[in-house]
Order: sequence, then C-alpha cells, then structure tokens
Amino acid sequence: EVLLTVLKAEERLKLRQENAVLKAATQPDPEHSFEGIIGKSDVMQRIYQTVRKVATSRSTVLVAGESGTGKELVARAIHNLSAQSNGPWVAVNCGAIPEALIESELFGHKKGAFTDATHDKRGLFEEADGGTLFLDEIAELPLNTQVKLLRALQEQEIRRVGENTPIKVNVRIIAASLHDLAERVQEGLFREDLYYRLNVIPIELPPLHQRRDDIEALIDHFIRVQNARQGTNIKGVSDEAQKLMRNYAWPGNIRELQNCIERGVVLTGGDMIDVDVLPERIKESNDELKQLFNSDELSIKKMSTMLERILIRRALEQTRGNRTNASKLLEISHRALLYKIKDYGLETVGMD
Repeated sequence: EVLLTVLKAEERLKLRQENAVLKAATQPDPEHSFEGIIGKSDVMQRIYQTVRKVATSRSTVLVAGESGTGKELVARAIHNLSAQSNGPWVAVNCGAIPEALIESELFGHKKGAFTDATHDKRGLFEEADGGTLFLDEIAELPLNTQVKLLRALQEQEIRRVGENTPIKVNVRIIAASLHDLAERVQEGLFREDLYYRLNVIPIELPPLHQRRDDIEALIDHFIRVQNARQGTNIKGVSDEAQKLMRNYAWPGNIRELQNCIERGVVLTGGDMIDVDVLPERIKESNDELKQLFNSDELSIKKMSTMLERILIRRALEQTRGNRTNASKLLEISHRALLYKIKDYGLETVGMD
C-alpha cells in the first residue's frame, strides 16, 4: 500500500511537470501577442486599443466577425482586463442549445416548472454573477427568449422558469455573432431594441485574409503548440509553403490555419513543413482569383470584399506602391484608395 501510494504520488508529480512544460511551450510570444491573441498588424493594434478601453467600463460589447476569427479570445481578453476578472467567466453558444431548453439554461428553473424539472436549477446568469457572461452566436436566440434577455439586461435581474420572484444579478454581458445583426433586424429575425442594447460598443474582427502580416506569427505559435502536444521538433515552414499560405484566402480564418499546421506537423517527414503536406486547396491557390471563385463562399458581400482586396493588391504591386497611379488603374479616388489600403492592411504592398 505504501509503494502504491508513492507510485501514485510520483505519477501526479510527473503529470504536473509535463503540464507545466506544455503550458510554457504553448504560451504566445509576448512580442506578437496581446492577452493570448496573436498578431501585431495595424488592424489588430487598433482592436487591442479598443479592448483596453472597453475593459475598464461596464458597457455591453458586441463582437462581430466571421467564424474562426477569434471572437471568444477577444471577449476573454476584455474579461481578464476588467474589474470583474476575479469573478466567474461563463461562455455559452446560443446556437448549440435546443430552443426548448435555452430559457432554462440562461435563467434557471424552479422544481416542477416542467416535466423534467426534478430540482431547482441555477441558470447561467446566476453562475456568472459578479463576472462576465459571454453569449456566443447571439443571433441564434429565439425571439421569445430575446424579450427576456432584454429585460434581464435592462433590469439586471432574472426570473427562473416557473418562479415569479426576481433575482438580482451583477453580470457583464459580451455577445458575439458571425451574422450581421442589423440585417437580422431588417429580416425580422432579431429584435431591434435588443440589438441596440447589445451594440453599445461594437468590435469588428477582420478575417485572416485582411491581416496577412500576422500569418507568420500565427504559424510559429501553432507549430510551438503542436510540437509540445505531439512531442515533435518542427522548426518551421519552408519558403515555398509559407508563400502559398500567405497568398491563400483562408475562408476558415485562424481555425483553418491552426488545423493546417496540425496536419503539417503530423504528416511531415522532416523538421520543416513543406508544400507536399499542405492541403490540396492551398497547393492549388497560386492564383488568388482562381482560388476565390473555386471557394464554396456564396455571400456576395464577402466575395466582393475579397475581390476588391485582390485587385487593390495587384494594382499596388504593378505600380510599385505608387498610390496615385494605382487609384487610376482601379478607377477610384485617391482618398478612397488610402482608406481601403488601411482597412485591408495593405500599407506595405509594392514598397519592396
């Protein structure tokens, strides 16, 4: 029994040491990160500034962006930098909970409120009391639940299902959506009053193809993470592979890049990720326009944005960074071009 106890203690110690090594290896490079978010591009620096300012307030924040852009990371950063950082952090995907259960999940229920309510249950608002409640995919909330959420935000109190007694809560709400909530309001799928209540401070996260200067830092980070998890010693990505990855549109954004690096680390036979282990869609992406029109994207808005960026990049490369000449080729005003260059993170294109 003594020997077994010692062996178990040794095993626990080894696990703690391995976890410490893994945690140290997977920590983001502080030079290229902010609160766990990787990237030093101008567009990300502006987002970091907004996050710092927002964190000191109690205002509701709406984080918008495509799937895989890091909306939860931004929400978590706001929580970590806020006065409520020592309070609970509770995150819920509103689209992952069946419509019949969403109200009970958010606000709790009283025993006997419905067939399966065999005991009193605290909702997520109560769980997050004194901290932050992150409502991901807020656009998926049913309209009847939206009404009760609006009341909870306005009154800072909730009522459990099957109970009339209000419960006071002190919760900071951060919501996120990959859908345009303003469009959802126009379509009658989202309450206008709730939209304005949530959209006090909006933060728009750019897709990865608008922050290509961050791709190298993201690759390095994900390689460190996979080396720690897989026990490998991959040193980096070959120049040819990196060129393809930098030019690829990344419709799945950072999550797609992360999966690509994991695949490369597992499949590579050497210490560098080369073109041969990249997914076919990336290897066939030498031409950005071909890649764009071969994608599964059907959103006219997103396709137009990506096409506009490709054409501006080509014009800047052709004119070697001469923005006056580039604006003439694009047939837009010089002022409009300057705005779009900044918006798309193309400040250095054609300058080499």
